Amino acid sequence: MARTWLSIRVELVSGHSADLWPRPGRVFAAARSHSFAQFATAIDLAFGRWDLAHQHLFTLSDGARVSPLHWWDGEAPDGTVDGHTTKLSRLQPGEQFAYVFDMGDDWAHLCTVAEKRIDPFAELGEAPDCPVPYWGWGSLPDQDDLTLRARNVRQWGIEAAMVGSCSGRARGN
Repeated sequence: MARTWLSIRVELVSGHSADLWPRPGRVFAAARSHSFAQFATAIDLAFGRWDLAHQHLFTLSDGARVSPLHWWDGEAPDGTVDGHTTKLSRLQPGEQFAYVFDMGDDWAHLCTVAEKRIDPFAELGEAPDCPVPYWGWGSLPDQDDLTLRARNVRQWGIEAAMVGSCSGRARGN
């Protein structure tokens, strides 16, 4: 297969009103045909989130906002487009954009699209049906209590992030 997939670096910048340093991060392989909703699920799984019943929002470099519209019950931020139908093909090489999970705790992520595309078979050995992490670093704080970080650290494992397919995840569909 040719180098047609995006490689997207995602770093956890802050959450629970605290900045994280060093920033834990993951690098994802994603087809341009994958949706932003699928990418959000992949990010949340790779960052050890266990309660996925929270709203999320991408803010792209041009100011566009992407989120599942049905979650907002008509109250989505102005100009928000649906994350279930908006594809990652909207992203450009080198583009940086933000992802926020849980609007109350504001788990903020900085996402950067690599300049060069990747071959999923060379990186992953297959072409998965959803975005998947293929590299990661750092310790992850608990989603609900940042103070537990020292004793309740979730170490990243690609196997945990790849359990099930994105299409099979129940995420407020």
